[in-house]
Formats: sequence, structure tokens, C-alpha cells
Amino acid sequence: MNIVPRDIPPRSVWALEQAGIHPLLARLYAARGVTGTEELDDALAKLLPPSTMRGLPEAATLLADAMDAGKHLCVVADYDCDGATACAVALRGLKLLGARHVSYIVPDRIVDGYGLTPPIARRVKDAGADVLITVDNGIASVEGVATARELGLQVLVTDHHLPAPELPNADVIVNPNQPGCPFESKSIAGVGVMFYVLLALRSELRNRGVFTAQNQPKLDTLLPLVALGTVADVVRLDANNRRLVAQGLKRVRGGAMPAGLASLFAAAGRNAGIATTFDFGFALGPRINAAGRLSDMTLGIECLLTDDPARADELAKTLDGINRERREIEGDMREQAMMIAEGLFEEGDEPPPAICVFDPDFHEGVVGIVASRIKDKLHRPSFVFAASAAPGKEHELKGSGRSIPGFHLRDALDLVAKRNPGVLLRFGGHAMAAGCTITEDGLDAFEQGLIAVAQEWLDSATLTRRLDTDGPLAPEYRRVELVDTLHKEVWGQGFAAPTFSEEVEVISQRLVGEKHLALKLKHQGQPVDGIWFGHTEPLPARVTLAFRLDADEWNGVRRVRFLVEGAEI
Repeated sequence: MNIVPRDIPPRSVWALEQAGIHPLLARLYAARGVTGTEELDDALAKLLPPSTMRGLPEAATLLADAMDAGKHLCVVADYDCDGATACAVALRGLKLLGARHVSYIVPDRIVDGYGLTPPIARRVKDAGADVLITVDNGIASVEGVATARELGLQVLVTDHHLPAPELPNADVIVNPNQPGCPFESKSIAGVGVMFYVLLALRSELRNRGVFTAQNQPKLDTLLPLVALGTVADVVRLDANNRRLVAQGLKRVRGGAMPAGLASLFAAAGRNAGIATTFDFGFALGPRINAAGRLSDMTLGIECLLTDDPARADELAKTLDGINRERREIEGDMREQAMMIAEGLFEEGDEPPPAICVFDPDFHEGVVGIVASRIKDKLHRPSFVFAASAAPGKEHELKGSGRSIPGFHLRDALDLVAKRNPGVLLRFGGHAMAAGCTITEDGLDAFEQGLIAVAQEWLDSATLTRRLDTDGPLAPEYRRVELVDTLHKEVWGQGFAAPTFSEEVEVISQRLVGEKHLALKLKHQGQPVDGIWFGHTEPLPARVTLAFRLDADEWNGVRRVRFLVEGAEI
């Protein structure tokens, strides 16, 4: 592993400090490309204007006309946390704005597969809907949209995934990544796109005299859900996404959130009053996602839709139970998958440039998480496949992949598909995460095809794990109050949480729970506790560590401790 301190532009640090930013935060922001306080202003008024997102005026007109005519609107969701929150935002928002008949359908991961398929379109029609709205999917659903239009449905696609060369023939497409869209935040999540649709619809309804600026519904009540979906989908937290998340966090900390979110915090044993992006990404998000992985995402969506605290508690506890089951399945699968992956190369040798793993007993709902674990350990683009459990699809394999910096996974799949016609039946995704369906007998061809692309695109530098850090931590910042200050900020993908690095002395070390290394360290001459979760190898007496700051409580006393992320030995 290479531990690499980030460049810290001194002029940016100085400008931020002069504007009143805490010196440590000024250094951290400057290292992440922030040059002025306007980029840190998280006021709603600073959000990118909806007028710059292609398709929003047409979407607002379509929805306003449909609502005026009393038409039935049906939302087709996705079965991850972004899709679930986008669906909840759509239903809550449309009802706030006066829609009288709104329903939703969420595909089953195993039976239906991903996105708006022709059978899903027929289910929407059979439900009596007039208008079909996709959230967090649809940009790749050429056949599904065509079927919906043939059935007489109006179709509004709202999505954020990268489009293929052929776009679906929807009435309106809202996707900042579609050709010709000038919206600057290309990394907005699906739930963020739907929030923008509602902003545009409210504006259109104002223009029609339905509302005034004084009596219009407040859509900011939806921001806790927008924040959760944005963080859980691991999209890049550019300035616009950080504003959405910051606004959502403020409301959650103040107790202004849907009943389901409050119940999920309780089920996860987290304190909503001091909520962080970590809570969204590692406590609430996985509990919502577990429903789509192992059961029915309807449970997750209903938890986000209910206003009944008792019902919310019941659903949150059910989701918590499903998540525990998910962890057990994942643990077993991870061990087996890691054995297969490590069997692809001799001990002491480098792993191949890309990893593909399959076992007929794998559960397709958990392949993405396991791929992430392999990627983290071996630092290689990794795909994990399971046999499809869908009726009539027994000879197909469903795969999910996770990537490393420098390897665009969706583009790699596109190249593999072109070079190996017929092997990939379906695929889609982003740079760092993607999914695909292949033929059972096409696994070897897929694996060799992916390895060939990796050999072309990756070099020794990109195949070496790199951990960017914020350099040494001044001893005066090793304080509990500073830990709390850092935790309140919005950190995440593309705006990494502070990680410091420097040489420390290891006074003592011991294993706890058989898989974590508890440390007594000397940092700049002063003792501090540390822990390295999931690491069992002993450290030398002096070592360069990369670590995050945390506060540990013992007998009512809070003390700073280092959460070790890596070591350069």
C-alpha cells in the first residue's frame, strides 16, 4: 500500500481561514478542491437551478396536465436504497402537490430483474394507471418503455445512470447524463433527480395559479430521504450533492424526519440527534437495501412512506432482522468467494488484473457486497456471479461488480460485450459499480474478456493500492471537540472523510474478538488508543499509519482514539 498525503494549496487554506473557517477544516477543504466559502454554503438557495436540467419543463407539464385530468400516476421503483427513497420522495411529493391517485410498483430482484421490463409495464397498465414514472431506472429500458407506450401509457423516465447509445422512446426523459443536458451535477443520485422533478412541478403549478409562493407545499420535508438515498448510493458528493445531504442531515438532527427514518435510527442503535453521513451509509442504507436483496423492497418503501410511528417501528424491526440474515449469508459467501479468488493465483504472486468468481450456491442478492469485499482485499476489479433464481432463467448467471480507481466498469463491460457477442445478455451501471447477466456457458469468455481489458487499461501504479491522506495531525487537534466537529461535516464518495497519516510508536498491541487489532500508540510523544478493525497481523515498533479520528467512551469519559485504515510497512 502507498500512503500518499494530499496536496494542500496554501492560498486556498489562507483564503478559507481569512473567511473564518477553522484552520483544520480549512486545510481539509482545500485538499479536496474547495477554494472559497461559497462552495461551502449549503443553503437551499445555492442549489443548482432546475431550469438547467434537460427535460424538467416537459416533465412538469406532463405531470401537471395529468394531475389536472385526475389521471392515475404509477411509479416504477428500483430495489436499492436510492430507488426506495426516490419512490418515497415521488409518492410523498406528488401527494403534497395535489396528485389524487398515485401508486407504485417495485420489481423483484430475482423474478423481474432490473428496470422497467415489458412485464412490469403490463402490470402498471393492469393496475389502471395512465402515467408511468420510473425512478432510479428506465434509461436502459428500451423494450419496457416501448411496451408501455404501445399499451397507451404516458412514460416519464427519471434516472441518473449512464445511457446506452439508444435511448428509450419515452414521452419525457429527465437524466443529467443524457446527451445535451447542461446540468452540472452529473453525479446526482436517482432520488435527487426525482426531487428536482418535484421542484419543477411545483413551479409549473405556481405558474398555473394552483399555488402561490406563500401557500405552496414545502418540499424541504423530503430532504432527509434525499440525503439518505444520495449517501447510500455512494455517488460523488460534489457541491450540489453536499448541499442536499447537509440540508437533510440538519432536519434529521432537529427531529424533522419521516417516522420510518426515526424508527430505522432506533433499530440500528444510532442517535438521530447527532446523525452523520456514516449513519446513512452504514446503518440505515444497508437495512433498506437488505429488503431488496433478500425479500421484497416494498417493506423498505412502506417504512419510508408510513406516518404511523407504531407501523414504522414494526417495519424497521423487520428490516433489521432481514439485514441480520443478509450479514450471515454474506459472511458465508464472502469466505467461499475469497477462497475461490485467492485460488486464482499462487501465494506470493500478484492477483490477475481482474477477478471473476462464481459458485452455484451463491445468493444473487448479495453478490454486489461480496464483490466489494474482494475488491477491497485484493485491489482488483471484481465480479461475483450467482445462478439466476428467476423462473425460466436457470441457465443465466447474474453478476455484480465493483471497481478500483482508473477502471471504468460500465465501459469495460461495453467493450467485453462488443468483443464477445452473445455472452452478455444485459449490463449497466457506473464507473465503480456495475451489473450484468451472462449465459451460463459464457463465464470463461466473460472472465477472459474482462482480464484482457484490465491488462490493457491498468498498469502497476493503478494496481497498487493507494490511500490518500491529509498528512500529519497536529497534537493540538487531537481533541474530542474536534472529533465532534469533523463528524458533523458532510463527507463521502469524492469528498473523503479526513484520514491522517504519520509515523507513530506502537507501545502494545493485542487481538480483540479474534479479528481486530487493539493498539496503544505514542503519537508525537503522547499516548493514544487505536484500533484496526478486521486486521490481525502484528505491527512493527515504529510504523507509518493512516488513521481517522474517533471518540471512544469508557466509564462516562470520552477520549480520542485512532481508527486505523492502513499501514505502510
